Amino acid sequence: MAQKIAQREELWRWAVRALKLPAKQLWLDYDEEADTLYISLRKPQRATDSILEDDIIYHYDGKRLVGVTVLNAKHRA
Repeated sequence: MAQKIAQREELWRWAVRALKLPAKQLWLDYDEEADTLYISLRKPQRATDSILEDDIIYHYDGKRLVGVTVLNAKHRA
């Protein structure tokens, strides 16, 4: 029971942080084999530039953030 409560609390904290993102919708995809989390802030995600920082790739269309790729995602959790 305590684990379920902790999971719900973590999900709630994540949801509150997600409200601060510059998008009304999010799409999440996780590739377990590659341990990579893909977060898209719009579909289709068309990026004109990408920046890699500490195993996180930020995808931009001009100055607008359109997606994030998190490498080694489980190790960051």
